[in-house]
Amino acid sequence: MTEPLLECEDIVKVFPGVRALDGVGLRLTAGSVHALLGENGAGKSTLIKVITGVHAPDGGRLLRDGEELRLRSPLDATRAGIGVVHQERNLISGFSVAENITLQDPPSRRGLIDRKAMTDPALRCLAELGLDLDPHRPVRELSVAQQQLVEIAKALYTESRVLLLDEPTASLSPLEAERLFDVVRRLAERGTCVVFVSHKLEEVFAVCDTVTVLRDGRSVLSSAPLAEHTQDDVVTLMVGRAHTAQDMTPRTVDTAAPPALSLTGLATAAGHQDVSLDVRPGEIVGLYGLVGAGRSELVKAVLGLERVTAGEIRVFGERARIGSPREALHRYGIGYLTENRKEEGVFLEQPVLRNITVTVWKKIARAFGDISSRQEREIAETLIERLGIRVSGLEQHAGELSGGNQQKVSLAKWLAADTRLLIVDEPTVGVDVRTKHAFHELLWNLAREGLPILLISSDLGEMITLADRVVVMAGRRIRGEVTGDHDYDRMSGQIIRIIHDRSPSTVPVRKGAA
Repeated sequence: MTEPLLECEDIVKVFPGVRALDGVGLRLTAGSVHALLGENGAGKSTLIKVITGVHAPDGGRLLRDGEELRLRSPLDATRAGIGVVHQERNLISGFSVAENITLQDPPSRRGLIDRKAMTDPALRCLAELGLDLDPHRPVRELSVAQQQLVEIAKALYTESRVLLLDEPTASLSPLEAERLFDVVRRLAERGTCVVFVSHKLEEVFAVCDTVTVLRDGRSVLSSAPLAEHTQDDVVTLMVGRAHTAQDMTPRTVDTAAPPALSLTGLATAAGHQDVSLDVRPGEIVGLYGLVGAGRSELVKAVLGLERVTAGEIRVFGERARIGSPREALHRYGIGYLTENRKEEGVFLEQPVLRNITVTVWKKIARAFGDISSRQEREIAETLIERLGIRVSGLEQHAGELSGGNQQKVSLAKWLAADTRLLIVDEPTVGVDVRTKHAFHELLWNLAREGLPILLISSDLGEMITLADRVVVMAGRRIRGEVTGDHDYDRMSGQIIRIIHDRSPSTVPVRKGAA
Protein backbone atom coordinates (compact mmCIF):
# COMPACT_ATOMS: atom_id res chain seq x y z
CA MET A 1 0.00 0.00 0.00
CA THR A 2 1.28 3.46 -0.95
CA GLU A 3 2.36 5.50 2.05
CA PRO A 4 0.04 8.51 2.55
CA LEU A 5 1.25 12.09 2.38
CA LEU A 6 -1.24 12.95 5.10
CA GLU A 7 -3.34 10.74 7.31
CA CYS A 8 -6.18 11.52 9.71
CA GLU A 9 -6.33 8.83 12.36
CA ASP A 10 -9.53 8.55 14.47
CA ILE A 11 -10.10 12.32 14.53
CA VAL A 12 -12.55 13.58 17.15
CA LYS A 13 -13.81 17.15 17.44
CA VAL A 14 -16.36 18.21 20.04
CA PHE A 15 -18.19 21.52 20.32
CA PRO A 16 -20.64 22.36 23.13
CA GLY A 17 -23.48 19.87 22.75
CA VAL A 18 -22.20 18.53 19.39
CA ARG A 19 -19.76 15.77 18.52
CA ALA A 20 -18.88 17.11 15.06
CA LEU A 21 -16.28 14.43 14.27
CA ASP A 22 -16.36 10.99 15.82
CA GLY A 23 -13.35 8.87 14.93
CA VAL A 24 -12.92 10.01 11.31
CA GLY A 25 -10.20 8.39 9.24
CA LEU A 26 -8.69 9.67 5.98
CA ARG A 27 -5.61 8.68 3.92
CA LEU A 28 -4.34 11.11 1.28
CA THR A 29 -1.72 9.82 -1.15
CA ALA A 30 0.49 11.61 -3.68
CA GLY A 31 -0.98 12.04 -7.14
CA SER A 32 -4.57 11.21 -6.17
CA VAL A 33 -7.73 13.27 -6.51
CA HIS A 34 -9.68 12.41 -3.39
CA ALA A 35 -13.41 13.14 -3.08
CA LEU A 36 -14.60 14.18 0.39
CA LEU A 37 -18.36 13.79 0.40
CA GLY A 38 -21.24 14.15 2.83
CA GLU A 39 -24.37 16.16 3.44
CA ASN A 40 -24.38 19.55 5.11
CA GLY A 41 -23.64 18.87 8.76
CA ALA A 42 -21.83 15.59 8.05
CA GLY A 43 -18.53 17.01 9.30
CA LYS A 44 -16.69 17.92 6.08
CA SER A 45 -16.07 21.56 6.98
CA THR A 46 -14.93 20.65 10.49
CA LEU A 47 -12.52 18.05 9.10
CA ILE A 48 -11.11 20.60 6.64
CA LYS A 49 -10.59 23.04 9.52
CA VAL A 50 -8.72 20.38 11.50
CA ILE A 51 -6.51 19.55 8.51
CA THR A 52 -5.77 23.25 7.88
CA GLY A 53 -4.99 24.15 11.50
CA VAL A 54 -8.12 26.18 12.26
CA HIS A 55 -9.30 23.66 14.87
CA ALA A 56 -7.16 21.39 17.05
CA PRO A 57 -8.60 17.85 17.28
CA ASP A 58 -9.92 16.69 20.64
CA GLY A 59 -8.91 13.13 19.86
CA GLY A 60 -6.93 11.19 17.28
CA ARG A 61 -3.97 12.60 15.40
CA LEU A 62 -2.70 13.91 12.08
CA LEU A 63 0.28 12.19 10.44
CA ARG A 64 2.46 13.63 7.69
CA ASP A 65 4.79 11.15 5.99
CA GLY A 66 4.14 8.83 8.94
CA GLU A 67 5.09 11.34 11.64
CA GLU A 68 2.65 13.08 13.95
CA LEU A 69 1.78 16.61 12.89
CA ARG A 70 0.57 19.24 15.34
CA LEU A 71 -0.98 22.32 13.75
CA ARG A 72 -1.56 25.40 15.88
CA SER A 73 -2.70 27.71 13.08
CA PRO A 74 -3.43 27.87 9.34
CA LEU A 75 0.11 29.23 8.90
CA ASP A 76 1.45 26.01 10.40
CA ALA A 77 -0.61 24.07 7.85
CA THR A 78 0.77 26.16 4.98
CA ARG A 79 4.32 25.54 6.19
CA ALA A 80 3.50 21.82 6.34
CA GLY A 81 2.50 21.87 2.66
CA ILE A 82 -1.28 21.94 3.13
CA GLY A 83 -3.23 24.46 1.07
CA VAL A 84 -6.93 25.19 0.80
CA VAL A 85 -9.15 27.05 -1.67
CA HIS A 86 -12.41 27.95 0.03
CA GLN A 87 -15.76 28.33 -1.72
CA GLU A 88 -15.67 32.02 -0.79
CA ARG A 89 -12.68 33.73 -2.40
CA ASN A 90 -9.81 34.65 -0.07
CA LEU A 91 -8.03 37.25 -2.17
CA ILE A 92 -7.31 40.95 -1.61
CA SER A 93 -9.21 42.60 -4.45
CA GLY A 94 -7.08 45.74 -4.59
CA PHE A 95 -3.82 43.79 -4.83
CA SER A 96 -2.36 42.53 -8.10
CA VAL A 97 -2.31 38.90 -9.17
CA ALA A 98 1.40 38.65 -8.26
CA GLU A 99 0.87 40.28 -4.85
CA ASN A 100 -1.91 37.83 -4.02
CA ILE A 101 0.06 34.79 -5.17
CA THR A 102 3.13 35.69 -3.10
CA LEU A 103 1.23 37.19 -0.17
CA GLN A 104 2.12 34.58 2.45
CA ASP A 105 5.86 34.79 1.81
CA PRO A 106 6.61 37.87 -0.33
CA PRO A 107 10.15 38.29 -1.70
CA SER A 108 12.05 41.00 0.09
CA ARG A 109 15.21 43.02 -0.28
CA ARG A 110 16.95 44.74 2.63
CA GLY A 111 13.89 44.22 4.80
CA LEU A 112 11.44 45.71 2.28
CA ILE A 113 8.99 43.89 0.05
CA ASP A 114 10.43 43.61 -3.46
CA ARG A 115 7.44 44.02 -5.76
CA LYS A 116 9.51 43.51 -8.92
CA ALA A 117 10.74 40.16 -7.63
CA MET A 118 7.13 38.97 -7.26
CA THR A 119 6.65 38.77 -11.01
CA ASP A 120 8.84 35.77 -11.88
CA PRO A 121 7.46 33.33 -9.26
CA ALA A 122 3.90 34.47 -10.03
CA LEU A 123 4.44 33.85 -13.76
CA ARG A 124 5.92 30.43 -12.99
CA CYS A 125 2.88 29.42 -10.92
CA LEU A 126 0.45 30.77 -13.52
CA ALA A 127 2.30 28.90 -16.28
CA GLU A 128 2.03 25.63 -14.35
CA LEU A 129 -1.75 26.11 -14.43
CA GLY A 130 -1.80 27.07 -18.10
CA LEU A 131 -3.14 30.48 -17.09
CA ASP A 132 -2.23 33.48 -19.25
CA LEU A 133 -2.73 36.42 -16.89
CA ASP A 134 -0.95 39.72 -16.44
CA PRO A 135 0.65 39.39 -12.97
CA HIS A 136 0.27 43.16 -12.47
CA ARG A 137 -3.50 43.11 -13.09
CA PRO A 138 -5.69 43.86 -10.03
CA VAL A 139 -7.57 40.79 -8.85
CA ARG A 140 -10.88 42.69 -8.76
CA GLU A 141 -10.80 42.78 -12.58
CA LEU A 142 -10.73 38.99 -12.90
CA SER A 143 -13.64 36.64 -13.44
CA VAL A 144 -14.68 34.27 -10.65
CA ALA A 145 -13.00 31.36 -12.45
CA GLN A 146 -9.76 33.31 -12.89
CA GLN A 147 -9.77 34.30 -9.21
CA GLN A 148 -10.16 30.67 -8.26
CA LEU A 149 -7.15 29.71 -10.36
CA VAL A 150 -5.15 32.50 -8.71
CA GLU A 151 -6.05 30.90 -5.38
CA ILE A 152 -4.62 27.62 -6.66
CA ALA A 153 -1.52 29.46 -7.90
CA LYS A 154 -1.06 30.70 -4.29
CA ALA A 155 -0.96 27.06 -3.20
CA LEU A 156 1.66 26.28 -5.84
CA TYR A 157 3.79 29.19 -4.63
CA THR A 158 3.75 27.83 -1.07
CA GLU A 159 4.55 24.36 -2.49
CA SER A 160 1.41 22.68 -1.17
CA ARG A 161 1.64 18.90 -1.36
CA VAL A 162 -2.01 18.56 -0.27
CA LEU A 163 -4.56 20.96 -1.77
CA LEU A 164 -8.16 21.06 -0.53
CA LEU A 165 -10.77 22.48 -2.94
CA ASP A 166 -14.05 23.28 -1.17
CA GLU A 167 -17.01 23.38 -3.61
CA PRO A 168 -14.68 24.66 -6.34
CA THR A 169 -17.27 24.77 -9.14
CA ALA A 170 -20.19 26.33 -7.23
CA SER A 171 -19.80 29.64 -9.10
CA LEU A 172 -18.40 28.32 -12.38
CA SER A 173 -19.97 27.58 -15.73
CA PRO A 174 -19.55 24.02 -17.12
CA LEU A 175 -16.82 25.26 -19.49
CA GLU A 176 -14.95 26.96 -16.63
CA ALA A 177 -15.40 23.86 -14.48
CA GLU A 178 -13.88 21.67 -17.19
CA ARG A 179 -10.86 23.95 -17.31
CA LEU A 180 -10.54 23.62 -13.53
CA PHE A 181 -10.67 19.82 -13.87
CA ASP A 182 -7.78 19.98 -16.34
CA VAL A 183 -5.80 21.93 -13.73
CA VAL A 184 -6.69 19.38 -11.04
CA ARG A 185 -5.52 16.51 -13.24
CA ARG A 186 -2.28 18.38 -13.98
CA LEU A 187 -1.66 18.90 -10.26
CA ALA A 188 -2.24 15.19 -9.59
CA GLU A 189 0.22 14.26 -12.35
CA ARG A 190 2.95 16.32 -10.66
CA GLY A 191 2.35 14.46 -7.37
CA THR A 192 0.00 16.80 -5.48
CA CYS A 193 -2.89 15.21 -3.61
CA VAL A 194 -6.05 17.18 -4.39
CA VAL A 195 -9.02 16.85 -2.02
CA PHE A 196 -12.21 17.64 -3.92
CA VAL A 197 -15.26 18.62 -1.86
CA SER A 198 -18.46 18.86 -3.90
CA HIS A 199 -22.19 18.16 -3.91
CA LYS A 200 -22.05 17.52 -7.69
CA LEU A 201 -21.54 13.79 -8.00
CA GLU A 202 -21.20 13.85 -11.78
CA GLU A 203 -18.12 16.07 -11.33
CA VAL A 204 -16.75 13.85 -8.58
CA PHE A 205 -16.96 10.81 -10.84
CA ALA A 206 -15.38 12.75 -13.72
CA VAL A 207 -12.26 13.84 -11.86
CA CYS A 208 -11.69 11.82 -8.64
CA ASP A 209 -10.11 8.41 -8.10
CA THR A 210 -10.60 7.83 -4.35
CA VAL A 211 -13.43 8.76 -2.00
CA THR A 212 -14.27 9.27 1.66
CA VAL A 213 -17.90 9.67 2.72
CA LEU A 214 -18.89 11.22 6.04
CA ARG A 215 -22.29 10.86 7.68
CA ASP A 216 -23.16 12.34 11.08
CA GLY A 217 -19.50 12.98 11.88
CA ARG A 218 -18.31 9.46 11.08
CA SER A 219 -16.53 7.86 8.12
CA VAL A 220 -18.98 5.48 6.46
CA LEU A 221 -16.51 4.97 3.59
CA SER A 222 -12.85 5.80 4.03
CA SER A 223 -10.27 6.34 1.27
CA ALA A 224 -11.80 3.77 -1.08
CA PRO A 225 -11.31 3.46 -4.87
CA LEU A 226 -14.13 5.45 -6.48
CA ALA A 227 -14.30 3.08 -9.45
CA GLU A 228 -15.73 0.40 -7.14
CA HIS A 229 -18.85 2.50 -6.42
CA THR A 230 -21.72 3.94 -8.44
CA GLN A 231 -23.36 7.31 -7.88
CA ASP A 232 -26.32 5.52 -6.31
CA ASP A 233 -23.95 3.71 -3.92
CA VAL A 234 -22.44 7.02 -2.83
CA VAL A 235 -25.84 8.70 -2.36
CA THR A 236 -27.00 5.76 -0.25
CA LEU A 237 -23.89 6.05 1.93
CA MET A 238 -24.39 9.81 2.32
CA VAL A 239 -28.07 9.79 3.24
CA GLY A 240 -28.58 6.23 4.48
CA ARG A 241 -30.89 5.22 1.63
CA ALA A 242 -31.18 5.34 -2.15
CA HIS A 243 -33.39 7.91 -3.86
CA THR A 244 -34.98 7.93 -7.32
CA ALA A 245 -38.08 9.37 -8.95
CA GLN A 246 -39.73 5.98 -8.38
CA ASP A 247 -39.55 6.65 -4.61
CA MET A 248 -42.03 9.52 -4.96
CA THR A 249 -45.82 9.24 -5.12
CA PRO A 250 -46.82 8.50 -8.73
CA ARG A 251 -48.43 11.30 -10.70
CA THR A 252 -49.88 11.62 -14.17
CA VAL A 253 -50.28 14.54 -16.56
CA ASP A 254 -53.44 15.16 -18.58
CA THR A 255 -51.84 15.69 -21.98
CA ALA A 256 -55.18 16.81 -23.43
CA ALA A 257 -55.55 19.67 -20.95
CA PRO A 258 -55.13 23.23 -22.27
CA PRO A 259 -51.65 24.61 -21.58
CA ALA A 260 -51.08 26.79 -18.54
CA LEU A 261 -48.20 28.46 -20.42
CA SER A 262 -47.83 28.51 -24.19
CA LEU A 263 -45.04 30.17 -26.17
CA THR A 264 -45.52 30.30 -29.94
CA GLY A 265 -42.86 31.49 -32.39
CA LEU A 266 -41.27 33.65 -29.71
CA ALA A 267 -38.35 35.92 -30.57
CA THR A 268 -36.61 38.22 -28.10
CA ALA A 269 -34.12 41.06 -28.01
CA ALA A 270 -31.77 38.58 -26.29
CA GLY A 271 -31.51 36.64 -29.57
CA HIS A 272 -34.13 33.88 -29.30
CA GLN A 273 -35.82 32.83 -32.54
CA ASP A 274 -38.97 30.77 -33.18
CA VAL A 275 -39.26 29.37 -29.64
CA SER A 276 -42.44 27.34 -29.09
CA LEU A 277 -43.28 25.25 -26.04
CA ASP A 278 -46.13 24.59 -23.66
CA VAL A 279 -46.55 23.55 -20.03
CA ARG A 280 -49.76 21.91 -18.82
CA PRO A 281 -51.30 21.78 -15.35
CA GLY A 282 -49.53 19.24 -13.18
CA GLU A 283 -46.63 18.95 -15.63
CA ILE A 284 -42.93 19.58 -15.05
CA VAL A 285 -41.31 20.67 -18.30
CA GLY A 286 -37.53 20.88 -18.20
CA LEU A 287 -35.42 23.39 -20.14
CA TYR A 288 -31.96 21.93 -20.62
CA GLY A 289 -28.92 23.24 -22.49
CA LEU A 290 -25.30 24.27 -22.17
CA VAL A 291 -24.16 27.69 -20.96
CA GLY A 292 -25.25 30.28 -23.51
CA ALA A 293 -28.27 28.29 -24.66
CA GLY A 294 -30.50 31.15 -23.50
CA ARG A 295 -32.73 29.33 -21.00
CA SER A 296 -32.71 31.93 -18.21
CA GLU A 297 -33.03 34.76 -20.72
CA LEU A 298 -36.08 33.04 -22.21
CA VAL A 299 -37.95 32.92 -18.91
CA LYS A 300 -36.92 36.50 -18.20
CA ALA A 301 -38.64 37.45 -21.46
CA VAL A 302 -41.77 35.69 -20.21
CA LEU A 303 -41.52 37.73 -17.00
CA GLY A 304 -41.04 41.05 -18.79
CA LEU A 305 -37.33 41.37 -18.02
CA GLU A 306 -36.30 40.87 -21.67
CA ARG A 307 -38.10 42.44 -24.65
CA VAL A 308 -40.25 40.15 -26.81
CA THR A 309 -39.88 41.09 -30.49
CA ALA A 310 -42.14 38.50 -32.15
CA GLY A 311 -44.53 35.64 -31.39
CA GLU A 312 -46.91 35.38 -28.49
CA ILE A 313 -47.17 34.29 -24.87
CA ARG A 314 -50.42 32.84 -23.50
CA VAL A 315 -51.08 32.14 -19.83
CA PHE A 316 -54.08 29.90 -19.19
CA GLY A 317 -55.32 30.76 -22.67
CA GLU A 318 -55.06 34.55 -22.23
CA ARG A 319 -52.65 36.38 -24.48
CA ALA A 320 -50.14 37.99 -22.14
CA ARG A 321 -48.03 41.11 -22.49
CA ILE A 322 -46.07 41.11 -19.26
CA GLY A 323 -44.07 44.16 -18.25
CA SER A 324 -42.52 43.05 -14.96
CA PRO A 325 -42.27 40.14 -12.49
CA ARG A 326 -44.75 42.03 -10.27
CA GLU A 327 -47.32 42.03 -13.09
CA ALA A 328 -46.48 38.40 -13.86
CA LEU A 329 -47.37 37.50 -10.27
CA HIS A 330 -50.36 39.71 -9.53
CA ARG A 331 -52.10 39.55 -12.92
CA TYR A 332 -51.14 36.12 -14.22
CA GLY A 333 -50.15 34.18 -11.09
CA ILE A 334 -46.61 33.39 -12.25
CA GLY A 335 -43.98 32.79 -9.56
CA TYR A 336 -40.25 32.81 -10.36
CA LEU A 337 -37.77 30.94 -8.17
CA THR A 338 -34.50 32.56 -9.24
CA GLU A 339 -31.13 30.82 -9.41
CA ASN A 340 -29.53 33.72 -7.51
CA ARG A 341 -31.21 33.22 -4.15
CA LYS A 342 -28.80 35.38 -2.15
CA GLU A 343 -29.25 38.50 -4.31
CA GLU A 344 -32.69 38.00 -5.84
CA GLY A 345 -34.45 35.19 -3.97
CA VAL A 346 -34.45 36.26 -0.32
CA PHE A 347 -33.79 39.35 1.79
CA LEU A 348 -30.82 38.08 3.79
CA GLU A 349 -31.04 40.79 6.49
CA GLN A 350 -34.80 40.39 6.98
CA PRO A 351 -36.72 37.87 9.13
CA VAL A 352 -38.07 34.66 7.64
CA LEU A 353 -41.59 35.95 8.42
CA ARG A 354 -41.14 38.99 6.18
CA ASN A 355 -39.48 36.98 3.41
CA ILE A 356 -42.37 34.53 3.18
CA THR A 357 -45.22 37.04 3.34
CA VAL A 358 -43.80 39.87 1.19
CA THR A 359 -45.82 38.70 -1.82
CA VAL A 360 -49.15 38.88 0.05
CA TRP A 361 -48.85 42.13 2.02
CA LYS A 362 -51.28 43.88 -0.30
CA LYS A 363 -53.74 41.04 0.08
CA ILE A 364 -53.69 40.96 3.89
CA ALA A 365 -53.40 44.71 4.45
CA ARG A 366 -56.17 46.22 6.59
CA ALA A 367 -58.16 49.40 5.94
CA PHE A 368 -55.38 51.87 6.68
CA GLY A 369 -52.61 49.86 5.01
CA ASP A 370 -51.11 48.18 8.08
CA ILE A 371 -50.41 44.46 7.82
CA SER A 372 -52.30 41.90 9.91
CA SER A 373 -49.55 40.33 12.01
CA ARG A 374 -51.84 37.42 12.91
CA GLN A 375 -52.42 36.53 9.26
CA GLU A 376 -48.74 36.99 8.51
CA ARG A 377 -47.77 34.50 11.19
CA GLU A 378 -50.45 32.01 10.17
CA ILE A 379 -49.31 32.07 6.53
CA ALA A 380 -45.62 31.77 7.45
CA GLU A 381 -46.14 29.01 10.01
CA THR A 382 -48.27 26.98 7.59
CA LEU A 383 -45.67 27.14 4.84
CA ILE A 384 -42.74 26.47 7.18
CA GLU A 385 -44.46 23.27 8.27
CA ARG A 386 -45.54 22.33 4.73
CA LEU A 387 -42.07 22.76 3.23
CA GLY A 388 -40.11 21.50 6.23
CA ILE A 389 -38.12 24.72 6.60
CA ARG A 390 -35.71 24.50 9.54
CA VAL A 391 -35.73 27.79 11.44
CA SER A 392 -35.24 28.77 15.07
CA GLY A 393 -38.20 31.16 14.83
CA LEU A 394 -40.08 33.46 12.49
CA GLU A 395 -37.81 36.38 13.39
CA GLN A 396 -34.62 34.54 12.42
CA HIS A 397 -32.90 36.34 9.54
CA ALA A 398 -32.89 34.48 6.22
CA GLY A 399 -29.13 35.02 5.92
CA GLU A 400 -28.61 32.75 8.95
CA LEU A 401 -30.24 29.77 7.21
CA SER A 402 -28.55 27.07 5.16
CA GLY A 403 -28.68 27.39 1.37
CA GLY A 404 -31.39 24.73 1.12
CA ASN A 405 -33.58 26.42 3.70
CA GLN A 406 -33.09 29.80 2.02
CA GLN A 407 -34.32 28.23 -1.21
CA LYS A 408 -37.36 26.83 0.59
CA VAL A 409 -38.13 30.28 1.99
CA SER A 410 -37.92 31.67 -1.54
CA LEU A 411 -40.35 28.99 -2.72
CA ALA A 412 -42.65 29.66 0.24
CA LYS A 413 -43.20 33.30 -0.75
CA TRP A 414 -44.51 32.21 -4.15
CA LEU A 415 -46.78 29.56 -2.66
CA ALA A 416 -48.09 32.16 -0.19
CA ALA A 417 -49.24 34.21 -3.20
CA ASP A 418 -51.27 31.25 -4.58
CA THR A 419 -49.02 30.99 -7.62
CA ARG A 420 -50.79 29.31 -10.56
CA LEU A 421 -47.62 28.69 -12.59
CA LEU A 422 -44.10 28.26 -11.22
CA ILE A 423 -40.84 28.92 -13.08
CA VAL A 424 -37.86 27.40 -11.27
CA ASP A 425 -34.27 28.28 -12.26
CA GLU A 426 -31.43 26.05 -10.93
CA PRO A 427 -33.28 25.17 -7.70
CA THR A 428 -30.65 23.06 -5.95
CA VAL A 429 -27.29 24.69 -6.76
CA GLY A 430 -24.99 24.46 -3.73
CA VAL A 431 -27.24 22.33 -1.53
CA ASP A 432 -26.44 18.88 -0.17
CA VAL A 433 -27.88 15.59 -1.40
CA ARG A 434 -30.56 15.18 1.28
CA THR A 435 -31.78 18.77 0.84
CA LYS A 436 -31.75 18.29 -2.93
CA HIS A 437 -33.92 15.20 -2.61
CA ALA A 438 -36.30 17.01 -0.25
CA PHE A 439 -36.59 19.83 -2.77
CA HIS A 440 -37.25 17.34 -5.56
CA GLU A 441 -40.08 15.87 -3.53
CA LEU A 442 -41.52 19.35 -2.95
CA LEU A 443 -41.57 20.15 -6.66
CA TRP A 444 -42.87 16.69 -7.53
CA ASN A 445 -45.74 16.98 -5.05
CA LEU A 446 -46.61 20.51 -6.16
CA ALA A 447 -46.95 19.18 -9.71
CA ARG A 448 -49.00 16.24 -8.41
CA GLU A 449 -51.37 18.80 -6.85
CA GLY A 450 -51.81 20.36 -10.30
CA LEU A 451 -49.21 23.18 -10.32
CA PRO A 452 -47.54 23.60 -13.75
CA ILE A 453 -43.75 23.95 -13.42
CA LEU A 454 -41.16 25.12 -15.94
CA LEU A 455 -37.79 23.86 -14.65
CA ILE A 456 -34.35 25.09 -15.67
CA SER A 457 -31.47 22.98 -14.40
CA SER A 458 -27.89 22.26 -15.45
CA ASP A 459 -28.00 19.12 -13.31
CA LEU A 460 -28.85 16.40 -15.82
CA GLY A 461 -29.71 13.91 -13.06
CA GLU A 462 -32.12 16.41 -11.52
CA MET A 463 -33.74 17.06 -14.89
CA ILE A 464 -34.22 13.35 -15.58
CA THR A 465 -35.56 12.71 -12.06
CA LEU A 466 -38.23 15.42 -12.26
CA ALA A 467 -39.20 16.30 -15.83
CA ASP A 468 -42.16 14.85 -17.71
CA ARG A 469 -40.63 16.34 -20.88
CA VAL A 470 -37.21 17.87 -21.49
CA VAL A 471 -37.01 20.67 -24.06
CA VAL A 472 -33.41 21.00 -25.24
CA MET A 473 -32.04 24.43 -26.17
CA ALA A 474 -28.85 25.48 -27.93
CA GLY A 475 -27.98 28.80 -29.52
CA ARG A 476 -31.19 30.38 -28.15
CA ARG A 477 -33.36 28.02 -30.16
CA ILE A 478 -35.22 24.83 -29.30
CA ARG A 479 -33.42 21.89 -30.88
CA GLY A 480 -35.58 19.00 -29.76
CA GLU A 481 -37.60 17.36 -27.02
CA VAL A 482 -37.23 14.18 -24.98
CA THR A 483 -40.16 12.43 -23.31
CA GLY A 484 -39.51 11.82 -19.63
CA ASP A 485 -39.64 8.31 -18.21
CA HIS A 486 -36.88 8.91 -15.61
CA ASP A 487 -34.60 6.37 -17.33
CA TYR A 488 -31.20 8.03 -16.99
CA ASP A 489 -29.36 6.10 -19.70
CA ARG A 490 -32.06 6.59 -22.35
CA MET A 491 -32.87 10.21 -21.58
CA SER A 492 -29.30 11.41 -21.09
CA GLY A 493 -28.24 9.76 -24.36
CA GLN A 494 -31.02 11.44 -26.31
CA ILE A 495 -30.45 14.84 -24.69
CA ILE A 496 -26.72 14.77 -25.42
CA ARG A 497 -27.33 13.72 -29.04
CA ILE A 498 -29.71 16.65 -29.53
CA ILE A 499 -27.25 19.12 -28.01
CA HIS A 500 -24.48 18.00 -30.34
CA ASP A 501 -26.69 17.95 -33.43
CA ARG A 502 -27.13 21.69 -33.95
CA SER A 503 -29.28 21.38 -37.10
CA PRO A 504 -32.91 22.20 -36.19
CA SER A 505 -34.21 20.61 -39.37
CA THR A 506 -33.06 17.14 -38.31
CA VAL A 507 -34.74 17.17 -34.89
CA PRO A 508 -38.53 17.11 -34.37
CA VAL A 509 -39.56 20.26 -32.52
CA ARG A 510 -42.84 20.69 -30.70
CA LYS A 511 -44.73 23.70 -32.08
CA GLY A 512 -47.20 25.62 -29.98
CA ALA A 513 -50.10 24.18 -27.99
CA ALA A 514 -51.57 20.81 -28.78
